[in-house]
Amino acid sequence: MKSIFTTKIGMTQIIDADGDITPVTVLKAEENVVVQVKTEDNDGYDAVQIGYLDKKEKNINKPTKGHFDKAGASYKRYLKEVRLKEAADLKAGDKVTVDLFQEGDIVDVVAISKGKGTQGAIKRWNYGRGPQAHGSKSHRVAGARAAASDPSRVFKGRKGSGKMGHERVTIQNLKVVRVNTEDSYILVKGAVPGPKGGLVEVKQAVKSL
Repeated sequence: MKSIFTTKIGMTQIIDADGDITPVTVLKAEENVVVQVKTEDNDGYDAVQIGYLDKKEKNINKPTKGHFDKAGASYKRYLKEVRLKEAADLKAGDKVTVDLFQEGDIVDVVAISKGKGTQGAIKRWNYGRGPQAHGSKSHRVAGARAAASDPSRVFKGRKGSGKMGHERVTIQNLKVVRVNTEDSYILVKGAVPGPKGGLVEVKQAVKSL
């Protein structure tokens, strides 16, 4: 499984020799360092722990500091785990770089979507509006959500107003348009979830087109 953690920079566009325009998201891959390699024999499964984005030593607690020191790695803000189908040829302290991918690869991206706060049913679930006349008092409300005396409650899972966004979102089968190994950038076709500066995992596509 090929996987790397990046920071979302923003969107731009690429114009090829034929004049075709391709919208792309720019992802900057700071240093990805292997902190721990987990194996079937020792841990019950194969995985790699990767540290991402530098963090000041004063902001690290002692157990986490010892974990990084044992690996000989600099202190990182994020400590993420990537599951593997079999043991990797990696060891603690190794670096993971963007040359894992090349132009034309199909990847999945995983990120936390933008938080929208508390929203009504129209914005959150694309409900239709109520009557717009002056006498109506239900222009943008969701309407009845349950019966009265029976069942006398709202069933769990019914759609309505509430917190929107700030969820883990996976976008599948995006194409890698360009890889800049010198400056450690990946350009992916289309939009990627999350705000600018957000953490984005780029990994090998699970379902190939």
